[in-house]
This record gives sequence, C-alpha cells and structure tokens, in this order.
Amino acid sequence: MTQLVTIFGGSGFVGRYIARRMAKAGWRVRVAVRRPNQALHVKPYGSVGQVEPVFCNIRDDASVRAVMQGADAVVNCVGILGEVGRNRFDAVQAEGAGRIARIAAELQIARMVHVSAIGADAQSDSKYQRSKAEGEALVLQHFPSAVILRPSVIFGVEDQFFNRFAGMTRFSPFLPVVGANTRFQPVFVDDVAKAAEAALCRDVAAGVYELGGPDTATFRELMQTMLAEIRRHRVIVNVPFFVAGLMGGALDIAQKLSLGLFTNTVLTRDQVRNLQRDNLASDDVPGLAALDITPTPMRSVLPSYLWVHRQGGQYKAIHESAARLRDTQN
Repeated sequence: MTQLVTIFGGSGFVGRYIARRMAKAGWRVRVAVRRPNQALHVKPYGSVGQVEPVFCNIRDDASVRAVMQGADAVVNCVGILGEVGRNRFDAVQAEGAGRIARIAAELQIARMVHVSAIGADAQSDSKYQRSKAEGEALVLQHFPSAVILRPSVIFGVEDQFFNRFAGMTRFSPFLPVVGANTRFQPVFVDDVAKAAEAALCRDVAAGVYELGGPDTATFRELMQTMLAEIRRHRVIVNVPFFVAGLMGGALDIAQKLSLGLFTNTVLTRDQVRNLQRDNLASDDVPGLAALDITPTPMRSVLPSYLWVHRQGGQYKAIHESAARLRDTQN
C-alpha cells in the first residue's frame, strides 16, 4: 500500500515544496491546515486524490489526532513570525509542536520531521527563538527519533524576504533595514524540502540539522544583490537597533489597542531582537552536506522570480541588450 504522510502547514511556503516532493516520490499526502479551501493549490502536485488538504487546529488534541490516523510519517511546518490573536508563539511553535510529536508517538507513526529555525535558543531574549527551542525540546521528548531542520532565512518564488523588500523599492528612494551588518546564510526553499524528503525516505540519523546555503552575506549585501537583480538604485539606510526597538514597540502597542483592526506586519519588537544575532549554520551541527544535498546558490534562483519587481518586468533584460547593441553599432 502507498505510504501516507501528514504535513502540518503543508500549503505554506515551505510545506508546499515538501508536499510536492513527497507526491513525486509516490506518497499520498495529507495537507493539514486551518483553511482547506485556501489550500486547493496543492492538489495538482499529484494524481487525482493523491494530495488532499484537510482541516486541522494544532491547538486541539482531537483535531491533530484525526489528521494523523493511518499516517506513516508526519512533518510539522507550522510557524508564525508575529503574534496575532490566539496565535501566540508558545501555543503554536512550542505547545503545538509538542502536541504533534506526542500524538505521533501514541499512534506509533514511524517518522517525524520538524521544521524549526536557526537561532532557536531557550535563553534568547526573543520570544520567537525561545518558543522554537521549547518546541524542539518537546518534539525530542515525545519523539526522540525525530529529525529537526533548522533553516536560515529561506528564499524562493513565494518568499517574504526578497519579495518584501523588492516591493518596498517601488515607493521610496530609500530602503530601510534593521541590522545591516547582521549576517545570513540564505537557503533555497526546495533544498529544505529535499532535506525533509531525505529524512522521510532514507535512513538518516535523528537529531538537529542546520540548513544554510552556499552564500554568506550581511543584510546590506543581500539588499544590494536584490537591488542589482531588479535594476533599481536605492539608498540602503541602516536603522539603529534602539530606534527600531522603539518603532517595533509602538507598532505592537497599536496592534493591541486596535482590537484586531490592525495587524503589525511591518516590524515587531521581537523581530528587532532576532536581527541582533547572525543567522548562520553552525560548523558543529550537521547540515545539507550530511544529507547529500548540494546547496543552491542565490544567483541561480533570484533571477527566476525577482524580475517581476523590475521596471519593464521580464522584458527589461531584452531592452538592456538592445540598448547595448545600438551603442556598439553607433
């Protein structure tokens, strides 16, 4: 019988790539999400009925148990960048992860992959990083043979990193960044999906893997790379951490006082705390190489999707080539 994997958050940025890879590997894929009607884009990843979105609330035992019935493996991709309403860091990234692992163990599911993040630290000043660390601890407590993936910032067609900042360049000659000198090791989203696939389909050692790409750069350098790709000239302005903290705190307060009318997706105080630390894979922790995966460089992927932010779009390069040709002829 074909094996079945339940992917929590399987319609999101990372989850959809894992779902696609597992479908191509011949697995049946159950995509557990809060809004199945908004996850219909995953169905074409496989043949008819192979990939199915189903409702799940990871804050509820019965709901989590129901979507794991009959599964051979489970993947948890659920995570949040900011707290809104009942979606708190502790509830989603710690308790939710622990609940999935506990019930997976009770159901005797064979394999589990948990997607965390580089920087997970129980002693961190950041609630995000503390909740990630607590989630990892609970996963290993209940499911010791789990594979935990800690990616650096993830890039790809649907990312909210390069796309977000590229979109900001449309409205101002300045590009503000917090932590211009903070270093990152961007990893391609499909490389993260390959790592999850390897953990589910091959015999790999349990434990933590930190996933970083082949390029290490500061925040400023990443923005310079992005600007060169979209053919825009902007002044990159480093916002001091103290000022950014005040801005994030004010926006957090505005969200609380708005009673749900305003959601702070601009900058939170917790995000400022995260940006004060480098986001690099450790040499002391296994990474993509340990999973026989060659990391994908940014330069081979960014042109495939950042062109939408160029003035002239996909035809910008053609116009530039034509202009150079005219110059040589003259």
